[in-house]
Amino acid sequence: MEITFDGGKVITAHLNGHTIRTDQPVKGGGENSAPAPFELFLASIGTCAGIYVKSFCDQREIPSDNIQIIQSLEYDKETKLLSNIRLDIQLPSDFPEKYKAAVINAAELYMVKKTINNPPKFEVITSIK
Repeated sequence: MEITFDGGKVITAHLNGHTIRTDQPVKGGGENSAPAPFELFLASIGTCAGIYVKSFCDQREIPSDNIQIIQSLEYDKETKLLSNIRLDIQLPSDFPEKYKAAVINAAELYMVKKTINNPPKFEVITSIK
């Protein structure tokens, strides 16, 4: 992955042929032209859980087009850091009762959560190109 500085507060990640732009909100000195990096981090949580829910449904031929996940956040008042992330998997009324607990179990397996629960070591270095 390559990270480039593209003017103003725009920072772009280039990976696997994809370009992911980020910007800061206006109050942070940016133009709000793209999500902030932390917003992408939050989006990765819900979308990663979503792919596990989708795969669960696909394997059982359960339609998933009326399923959505509502993600809500709680912050610690002192540290201002996240203290709780809630994923509410909203199922349609005709979702099979026997799979309701299993779909939660499937969502619990997502890789972003596993990584947050077992954080990697971060190493920041400099080099001359």
